[in-house]
Amino acid sequence: MNVVDAHHHVWDVSVRDQEWISGRAMAPIRRSFGIDDLTPLARAAGVRATVLVQTVCTVEETPELLTLAAADNLVAGVVGWTDLTAPGVADTLCALRELPGGHRLVGVRHQVQSEPDPRWLLRPDVLRGLAAVAEAGLAYDLVVLPHQLPAAAVAAAGVPGLTFVLDHLGKPPVASAPAELQPWARAVRALAAHPNTVCKLSGLVTEADWSSWTVAVLRPWADTVLDAFGPDRLMFGSDWPVCNLAAGYAEVLDAARALTGHLGEEERRAVFEGTATRVYGLQGPPPREATA
Repeated sequence: MNVVDAHHHVWDVSVRDQEWISGRAMAPIRRSFGIDDLTPLARAAGVRATVLVQTVCTVEETPELLTLAAADNLVAGVVGWTDLTAPGVADTLCALRELPGGHRLVGVRHQVQSEPDPRWLLRPDVLRGLAAVAEAGLAYDLVVLPHQLPAAAVAAAGVPGLTFVLDHLGKPPVASAPAELQPWARAVRALAAHPNTVCKLSGLVTEADWSSWTVAVLRPWADTVLDAFGPDRLMFGSDWPVCNLAAGYAEVLDAARALTGHLGEEERRAVFEGTATRVYGLQGPPPREATA
């Protein structure tokens, strides 16, 4: 079965500081990671295409990611960043598409998780920006914390023409007591009630205890989104290289396969390829080279 990795990153710390990589615990990923580092891991795991996702809220990063995508057959799509509150967001998105690799722009993301206002997504200027993203035919990735999920649900209702992609299940408190599951689950189900929402099966290992997670620990959280969204609205993402804090690339993919092992073949195909391809409008894999 072909696999699309719908969520990974790259960064070069010699070009730009990644301020979020701080503290002793983050030391294993406080270095540069490039496409050349990912390619052998992805190919060995049977990954045919990936979606490269922004990490910092700066105008310089997205053109760089698009250039990388234009030069590499593995990266089929880019989720970039633009200032949703800017009056000219529509023009900015149009300009990004005119850049080298601009045809690979498939979505936009903002670090909503860092916004102190839990209702940031509902600001009039943000909603106007989200409408511009919809008009451009792009998706919007939601990187939010559990307490921000209610605002995300309202935003999804307010911009029905936009597909909202929930990153990392909304960062549930996997490492906390199981009693913490239900408040998050209720908020996730409220978001999933809107048909223009999908979810990434990603980021679970780093929301769990990094040194002691197991598939059994992850299963209640994965089962919740499988039930809420269904396989046709769920997509696999590695969250590489952030996942390296808790697990290697192959381990993350193996865990996702175990968490979806009870599904039928077509349902698994949706999670590991179909949903991401449809939602992001990804192009198919490049033609295979002829062999003698």
